[in-house]
Amino acid sequence: MLTGRLSALMFMQFFVWGAWTVTLGLVMQTVGIGALIGNAFSVGPIASIAGSFLLGMAAARYFSPKTLMVVLHLVGGAILFVLPSLITPERGATFVWLLFAYMMLYMPTVGLANTIALKSFGERVDRFPFVRAFGTLGWIAAGLIIGWAGLSASPQIFTVAAVVSVALGLYSLTLPSVEADAPRDESIIRQVLCTEAFGLMRQRSFLIFIVCATLISIPLAMYYAYASPYVGAAGISNVGGTLAIGQMSELAFMFSMPLLYRRFGVKPLLLVGMAAWALRYALFAIGDGGSGLWAIYVGVALHGICYDFFFVAGAIYVGTIATPKGVNAQAQGMLTLFTYGVGMLVGSQIGALLYAQMPEAATIADWQAMWWYPAIAAALIAILFQLTFRDDSRTETQP
Repeated sequence: MLTGRLSALMFMQFFVWGAWTVTLGLVMQTVGIGALIGNAFSVGPIASIAGSFLLGMAAARYFSPKTLMVVLHLVGGAILFVLPSLITPERGATFVWLLFAYMMLYMPTVGLANTIALKSFGERVDRFPFVRAFGTLGWIAAGLIIGWAGLSASPQIFTVAAVVSVALGLYSLTLPSVEADAPRDESIIRQVLCTEAFGLMRQRSFLIFIVCATLISIPLAMYYAYASPYVGAAGISNVGGTLAIGQMSELAFMFSMPLLYRRFGVKPLLLVGMAAWALRYALFAIGDGGSGLWAIYVGVALHGICYDFFFVAGAIYVGTIATPKGVNAQAQGMLTLFTYGVGMLVGSQIGALLYAQMPEAATIADWQAMWWYPAIAAALIAILFQLTFRDDSRTETQP
């Protein structure tokens, strides 16, 4: 019963996000505000830093996770209902700012949902991967519904997200009541700044990992921002459903990560993940709406390797290094800060500069030329990682 309730929580949590973020770039290009795509996809990284580390950590000291989930999703749902009316050339800037306000509310709920699930399970944390998988299913379902309903290029993607956000806010009233985090001895400023976790970077291997993780997140941002208008330009009508193939691939690889990590260690997995990003972008650079259509589908399907082999394996590696020192939560937060925060923020802005160089009526050839930049960047980062990283986690974590 508990597993079912928490699975529903994860399903709706990621349905809300997946309903709009997958095809937002296509929507903005369709309505004539494509120049603001980079800014729109920059608000998420900024919110992942400010919202998760400030609002999430500070508020969690004074309010229960359940209460925060109710308030944040209800207020966020109200904002989502307003956003479709602002996706116009005249109100584009206002749209970006209100989207930023929404993401400041949404990003903390990702960690809160994890907290509720983990604390509810107690010692049975082995059930968490099964429950978290329903988050990926929610993302997939959102993409399929948006695609099948013909809304991939419509501002009404936010209306679909709004309905589920309000439903999740009301559903959160029924979630298990878990206690707020007990105040730690260190100040909240030290917690927010992850001071103990930053000390881990005195280890050369961990420092190289963080640097490469940040760098690979720069080309990663271009996929989230520009994959949907690219797929649309290739003549694929069901953009949401097509991009959902990537999440299906992610789900297939997710449960294999702990086994593969024990079998091969961290370096081969991280290297394969980086190489997969380079291959994906190279496939996008040769894919078109004709004989090269297969390259687009294969590139999207590589998402499971791209994401799981790097980000999931990377999270396991961070836990291996940080847990013996008692700073796992801070270290995971720091990884999020550098990847989804710094890396994707820089990537979104670089992507905006590249997009600005394309003609207003961009052809598939223009898109192909743009994808070579992240393909080459990802390949160079993979080579840098191969030459400099040494997995000495087993010796570094000895007591």
